[in-house]
Amino acid sequence: SSISDLICKGVTPKYYFLSGGGNKSTFTKKNLSLISKSLKEEQKKYSIEIGGGDTVYSKIPSFSVTVIGFSKKIVYRNNAKYRDDIYVTGNLGDSYLGLKLIENKINLIKKSKKYFVNKYYCPDIPFLFSKKLLNFANTSIDISDGLISDMEKLINNQKISYEININKIPISNSLNDYL
Repeated sequence: SSISDLICKGVTPKYYFLSGGGNKSTFTKKNLSLISKSLKEEQKKYSIEIGGGDTVYSKIPSFSVTVIGFSKKIVYRNNAKYRDDIYVTGNLGDSYLGLKLIENKINLIKKSKKYFVNKYYCPDIPFLFSKKLLNFANTSIDISDGLISDMEKLINNQKISYEININKIPISNSLNDYL
């Protein structure tokens, strides 16, 4: 998400811009009410405000969100140093399992399915952690593409490698029960 892209760089999100395309079946009163409710929740959760946006007619529904924020310093990609430690915030894997459930690639009991699908649609973003990140991180990325894929992006074009202790990767009790 746009918010996690900023937060993982130590940037505090401040404003978002929302653009949407659709037609009468997209912009129904019910849909607009659901969108508005969701946006209000996100605004409250992250202390952000809408800065503008646009709506256009389109046969195919589409939405685009752009978030901007401010920071005196930014933690960039590709700035890893030899002997840096690797940290993650939160548990890994829940969102991925939620995606597999949505795609009907796996099946679970209803209670577990709801938990993982919710983690896909509403991931836990460590909003308050971002300010602390500026104190010690040389490089960072949100791992929305997966731990290994995003680790490769962090060290891209650098003459370093990484080592991950698989037993130290944090996973939720729900995912541990599934495994």
